[in-house]
Amino acid sequence: MKAPAFRYHAPRRLEQAIELAATLPNARLLAGGQSLLPMLNFRLLAPEHVVDLAKVEGLAGIDELPGAVRIGAMTRQREIEFSEVVRRRLPLLAEAIRWVGHRQTRNRGTLGGSLCHLDPSAEQPMVAMAMDAVLDIASPKGTRRLPMHEFALDLMTPAIEDGEIVTAVTFPQWPEGHGWGFEEFARRHGDYAIVAVAALVLRDGDGRLSRASVTLGGVAATARRVTDAERCLVGSRGEPAAVAAAAEACAQVPAMGDAQIPAGYRSRLARTLAQRALDRAIARTGAVA
Repeated sequence: MKAPAFRYHAPRRLEQAIELAATLPNARLLAGGQSLLPMLNFRLLAPEHVVDLAKVEGLAGIDELPGAVRIGAMTRQREIEFSEVVRRRLPLLAEAIRWVGHRQTRNRGTLGGSLCHLDPSAEQPMVAMAMDAVLDIASPKGTRRLPMHEFALDLMTPAIEDGEIVTAVTFPQWPEGHGWGFEEFARRHGDYAIVAVAALVLRDGDGRLSRASVTLGGVAATARRVTDAERCLVGSRGEPAAVAAAAEACAQVPAMGDAQIPAGYRSRLARTLAQRALDRAIARTGAVA
C-alpha cells in the first residue's frame, strides 16, 4: 500500500518547525521515519501535513556535560552506535543500541523518534528509563524539561502536546566503575524484543551494591523500572540469592499477553533475562567501559 496524500514541509529552523507543528491541522512530525512511514503506508495514519525535522539546525549531535551526556533528538542511531563519548560514558546505551533493528534502519532512525513513538519493546526508551534521562521539549511557550518516567504515560502515549517537539535528551552518567548489562529475546535479530532487560549496579567502598537500576521492556505498556528488584539488590554484595530475588521480582510484574505471546511466557523470560543482565552487570563492576 501507499501513503495517503499529505502536504510535506521541510523547515530549517526550530522556530519554523514549532510554528508548523502548532498551527497546521492534523500534522505529524517526521524524525527518522522508521515507524511513521510504515504506519502511513499501511494507512494506520492519515495526516494532512507531515513536518520533516531532518534539516532543522541544532537538533542533532552528542555533547559531553559535567556528569551527563546530551544527545540531540535527531541524532541518528548509527551515530550513537559509533560514538566514543557514548561508549565511554554511557556504556549501557552503547550496548543496547546494537539491538535496534538493523544497520539500514539505524542509519535513518533517530533517538527522539524512538522515544516519541514509545513502543513498549523498543530499546532506547528502556535505556532512557533505566538512566533517568530528561527530555527537552520545545513549544511556542518555550522549553520544558520532563524526566522519562513522566514522559512515558501509557502504550505508545508520550506526554507531549500538539505543537511540542522533543529537541534533546540528557542522560545522567553513572559513576566510573559501575556495572551494566543488557539482555533481549526476539524471534529474529532486529525484531522488536519480546522481552528485554537493562541493568545498572554500583558498589560502595565496602563492596556492597549501593545503587541499582532494573528496567523491563516488552512486558508492560511502557518500559518499566522494577523498584522491588532494585531493593533486593541494594545493600547486598550481588550474591546469587540477591540476584535470584531481583529476577523473581521482575517475573512478578504484570505482563501483557496476546495471541502470539502469552503473559506467562513474558514473565518467565523476564526472570531469565533479568538474571543474565544482572550477572553481567555485577561482573562488570570496576571494569572500564
